[in-house]
Parts: sequence; structure tokens; C-alpha cells
Amino acid sequence: MPNAPPINSSGAWAPVLSAADLATGEMTGVEVSKLRIAIYNVEGEFFATENVCTHAFAVLTDGLLEEGIVECPLHAGQFDVKTGCALGDPVTRGLRVFKTRVYDGKVEVFVPD
Repeated sequence: MPNAPPINSSGAWAPVLSAADLATGEMTGVEVSKLRIAIYNVEGEFFATENVCTHAFAVLTDGLLEEGIVECPLHAGQFDVKTGCALGDPVTRGLRVFKTRVYDGKVEVFVPD
């Protein structure tokens, strides 16, 4: 069953890519409504966060993804892609996360107004 936005949320689901185009263990960057978003495939489940490191503003999809952890290419800061939580120095602030779902073969991201 797809994830659904909270009842009090306003916004829209935006299709960003075909689910078949992002293999397990891969990530890609997309832009939706002027937001830079990273899409991750972790063991067949899709997650989305902002695509810019909160420490030094590097593009996270230029880094590494391993076991649900994305590592920034600049200073090796790490984030949990499921929660957005920063996992230690040098990053101290987590990432914004976005709800995802697969609908009609497309990965969609819920973008709040």
C-alpha cells in the first residue's frame, strides 16, 4: 500500500521517475517545484530527502549510498535516508524528508505547498 500524506497536509504527489529505472542500492537527484530532491532505492523501498548536505551544501547524490545511509562526498557526513537524521560529525542537522509511493510504476514524491 502506498504511503499517504497526513490528513492535514496540503500539497501534491509528483511523479519523478519510473520505479524500474532505479535499481536497489542506487540513488538519483531530481528537481520538483524548485526543490532539489534525492531519491534512494533501499532494498526495493523508495525514500526521498533533500539533495543538499546540511553541513557544506554538497550534492548528496554525488556521494555514496550503503545500507540506507548516504555519505556526503565532501566531508563524509552521513545521513539515514529513511529518517533524514544526521549520524555524527561533521553533520549536526538532519535532512528534510519527503513521503514517497509507487503508483502505476512511477516513484512519486509528496511535495507540500
